[in-house]
Amino acid sequence: MYLNEDKINKLFVYWLKGTLILVFSIIIIGGLTRLTNSGLSITEWELFTGILPPFNENAWNYYFNQYKKIPQYKFLNFNMSLNEFKVIFYWEYVHRVFARFIGLFFLIPLIFFYFSKKIKNNYMNMCYLIFLLILFQGFIGWYMVKSGLINDITVSHYRLSIHLITAIFIISILFWLIKNISSNSNKNFFNISSNNIPFQILILLIFIQIIFGAFVSGLDAGKIYQTWPLMDKNYFPDDIIIKNLKNFFDFDNHSLVQFYHRNVAYFLIIYVIFLTIFIYKKRLIALYKPLNILLFFLVFQVILGILTLISGLNIYLASLHQITGVLLVFSALNLYYLRTK
Repeated sequence: MYLNEDKINKLFVYWLKGTLILVFSIIIIGGLTRLTNSGLSITEWELFTGILPPFNENAWNYYFNQYKKIPQYKFLNFNMSLNEFKVIFYWEYVHRVFARFIGLFFLIPLIFFYFSKKIKNNYMNMCYLIFLLILFQGFIGWYMVKSGLINDITVSHYRLSIHLITAIFIISILFWLIKNISSNSNKNFFNISSNNIPFQILILLIFIQIIFGAFVSGLDAGKIYQTWPLMDKNYFPDDIIIKNLKNFFDFDNHSLVQFYHRNVAYFLIIYVIFLTIFIYKKRLIALYKPLNILLFFLVFQVILGILTLISGLNIYLASLHQITGVLLVFSALNLYYLRTK
């Protein structure tokens, strides 16, 4: 059936919005996979052979025996039954299958839009970048899993942070591209100017906080101090010995990573307060509503972070904390988009 340019453009937007929803969903699934310690349950990449789950006892025993070879089982889950293993297996299985689906969901229409020649080149170029990031994300996912198969009972928090921040990059590019298409614009995110820099710094701070959040999650650093506002009875954790400047950058230290995660949040709050004063002082009326949305998600995110900590890392609160983090990214991008020319 022949499709005119308007119909193809509408399909293009629907496709991008659908991809954004899927990426948002897999961020949630990935977070729950980490929170349930399920990410190492499948010890092989199985790029093409792992489409279907095990259907019989022999297949289940094979996967379980493979899992028994890694440190996480030997030192942490040595009492795990086969039925308990099936729970963590399915979390990781759904995560992987959903990732494959996103890849195909993006690739097949991308080929169609390429041959249609109806989409603006700058929009298509962004889509090519997104697809490359999706491929990179798949590689990083396996690279992350490999880090927990030999010497450690969990994955590298550095690789976990790359995996998460890549997903945030993908969803941010999608969001920005959809905004451009919806407003029939071609705003450049990296347009450096005195008007834009305060909002770009805001987004940078949020991204840094997401990285530290991944460090906290990967190290299970939230289990070290579960009190607030102090870390036990001190502002700075008393189990850290600082001998030189290098010690301040020891991101393998659980207590220090949690300290940084807390304090980047405090700095972010202070920065947003000053940004709010700036917006109202300059009477940037068009930014009032998106600013209020940002403030709502920031306050909600801080409250969720505190509740997650003092609840002993309740899985529902922790998952909601991560979800709200993505919504905070959206609100910051939306605020900046309405500011930039």
